[in-house]
Amino acid sequence: MSKKIKIIVLIFSLLLVLLSPPLVQAQGELAILGSSAETEFPSRLNFNLSARSNVNITDIRLCYTVDRTSFAEVISEGYIEFTPSTVVDVSWALDMLKVGGLPPGSTVKYWWRVKDASGKKVETAPAQVLFNDTRYQWRSLTEGKVSVYWYRGDDSFAREIMLAAQQALERLAEDTGAYPEKPVKIYVYANQQDFIGALIHPQEWVGGVNFPTFHIIAIPIASANINWGKTTIAHELTHQVIYQVTANPYNSLPHWLNEGLATYEEGLLSLGLASYLAKAVSEDKLISVRSLCSEFSAFPEQAYISYAESYSLAEFLITTYGRDKMLELLAAFREGSSYDGALKTVYGFDMDGLDSLWRDYVNKKYQSAAEWMQPALVTAGF
Repeated sequence: MSKKIKIIVLIFSLLLVLLSPPLVQAQGELAILGSSAETEFPSRLNFNLSARSNVNITDIRLCYTVDRTSFAEVISEGYIEFTPSTVVDVSWALDMLKVGGLPPGSTVKYWWRVKDASGKKVETAPAQVLFNDTRYQWRSLTEGKVSVYWYRGDDSFAREIMLAAQQALERLAEDTGAYPEKPVKIYVYANQQDFIGALIHPQEWVGGVNFPTFHIIAIPIASANINWGKTTIAHELTHQVIYQVTANPYNSLPHWLNEGLATYEEGLLSLGLASYLAKAVSEDKLISVRSLCSEFSAFPEQAYISYAESYSLAEFLITTYGRDKMLELLAAFREGSSYDGALKTVYGFDMDGLDSLWRDYVNKKYQSAAEWMQPALVTAGF
């Protein structure tokens, strides 16, 4: 073959490639034109998509996952209702009233799956949207694994909150050996009204919320009630860390241990709760350890006694057997052990044995105090 013929063949081959149908039709193939997400905190998260094809688009799905601790990958899917067309603009909303809401600072990862009448499919690359409380201009301060977010007050206010958080973590580590494994976000609202406005189905009396699987805490703290705020931060931060070091797919902590440690890390038991505990001791109306494993009573007096007893149980285990044993107990629960099994493995007694030993302890401590502490029930507002 001559050199001229070879050149002609090469040119002809290049023309065939350039004029092949796939490339000629590429402009009309299934394609994503745009994708976005918009926050309407706390009620909705809106997703938008534009797409086109050379034939009707017939199926659109939004897939999303929420960034939270989970023991199985959960991918949710929203099916989009629309009229098939070659060009579509669709929207879909994640309604927080239906899913129970998301805390400020949570993250949602999402992607689209689109299909047309010819069977072609397109899946977008995952994108992330921060579901934050856009009503306020948040500032942030980070130290170690704790980040404080606030929008009212100067830097010294945030530093005081951060100091309280760091001191609470130090106390918790000294008492239990537990440290945060993942970063924790603390959102500080300026007042109760702003805080309630951040919640779905709020209860007016709630003073702070821990979202353990999200590693987020939300709490209303004004400069006038900062001492209360510090105590509440210690309580909720303890819940957060204890969840991180015990989370497992098999079992949760007994309520007395979870609330007991959180109340214990606040500091000394309040005079009001101590008075209720002394009264229960003197009247032989202590609640059993087994009964304290589940949610506490909705009746105020029983609830106060439950919190006071839980504090005392945590105090008894920590002061009698030490930090290392408490850390062993938390590790046993992380393995999914039963309540009795964990106690038996670490301390050599089950819940009934704990109940008996603790009653001796609390009777000695509060029996003599019961009489003089009675007036505190009134003065402390209980």
